[in-house]
Amino acid sequence: QVQLVESGGGLVQAGGSLRLSCAASGRTFSLYDMAWFRQAPGKEREFVGGISWSVHSTYYADSVKGRFTISRDNAKNTVSLQMNSLKPEDTAVYYCAAGSTIATMWERYDYWGQGTQVTVSL
Repeated sequence: QVQLVESGGGLVQAGGSLRLSCAASGRTFSLYDMAWFRQAPGKEREFVGGISWSVHSTYYADSVKGRFTISRDNAKNTVSLQMNSLKPEDTAVYYCAAGSTIATMWERYDYWGQGTQVTVSL
């Protein structure tokens, strides 16, 4: 079992930055691949990026590539999402998720956090 709790969301102006964190409980955290998803009102949950359990591989959606960076610290059971050059279209609830493999389909993940709101204003 892995429990995930996101933090760090908030309101930021376009062009600004935010750093989201996801704290995990459970001794098996380091065995899971981790991902960030987001969901805007009226839209489907979409893959933002993922990082392998070994920290050797990261993957990003084209919409955030070059602006967002995922990292993880297995010793501290945390995964982070650094978001730079934010745009209004990045506004969404952001979720971290744990699964056995990195996938763009949210159904492939076993554990989810409760989400944190990110709002980017003009």
